Amino acid sequence: MNRVGLYTALVIGLMTGVVFALYPQLDIALSRLFFQDGAGFALTSSTLFSALRDGSMVIVGVIVALPIGAAILKLLRPETRMLMPGRAAVFLIATILLGPLLTANIGFKDNWSRPRPRDVAAFGGTQVFVPWWDPRGTCEVNCSFIGGEAAGAYWTIAPAALAPPQWRALAYGAALAFGTAVSLLRMAFGGHFFSDVVFAGVFIYLIIWLAYAILYRWRLFGLSDATIERAIASAGRWLRRLFRGKPRPRTGAARRRDVRS
Repeated sequence: MNRVGLYTALVIGLMTGVVFALYPQLDIALSRLFFQDGAGFALTSSTLFSALRDGSMVIVGVIVALPIGAAILKLLRPETRMLMPGRAAVFLIATILLGPLLTANIGFKDNWSRPRPRDVAAFGGTQVFVPWWDPRGTCEVNCSFIGGEAAGAYWTIAPAALAPPQWRALAYGAALAFGTAVSLLRMAFGGHFFSDVVFAGVFIYLIIWLAYAILYRWRLFGLSDATIERAIASAGRWLRRLFRGKPRPRTGAARRRDVRS
């Protein structure tokens, strides 16, 4: 999560944006590599590749479950030590929410009406192809820009950033390879254009970079592992008092029994 990575992501995003704005038919040409006349996007009917697609999201779900589970357990048992550092849990939960969920699926996919490759006329569909920068397509919901599953797969860069220094380069490489593989699979299914998945990777990386800088480099708002863990513990104790309710006042007879005992 250094400036080299930031500049690289910005350059990739800028170059992709310019090239595919000037030559939007490149998206059609790259998607055609996975298209067969008469068969369409053939991998769509493949049981193996469908299982790989589902399995990739299971991997992401398992990783996401770890910080969520650690936070919930700390809420339920405030007196115990958190299973992972507080900043790590906040970092992972915040980036999955801000990136794949809010930016990709809520922010873009339901508002940027770009049709998917399989839906455009060039590949046997009925809708008109539009370049990445044009939100005025005919898709109504769950559209092509940006790639949602690609965003989720590239989000694995976040846990890679928390790997021990000696393993971090390998973790980054594995996350990038995973994101690229899922992106190519989505293109092979006719679900996304090349520019959709590239921008998914760029946007998610920028969100991760900023969140990492806030929590680990700049340390804004005085956030530390200890302060976050204390805050979750305080919330857990408050919830415990809330659900237990106030103790019932004892009757006169009960007070007299206590005095006699």
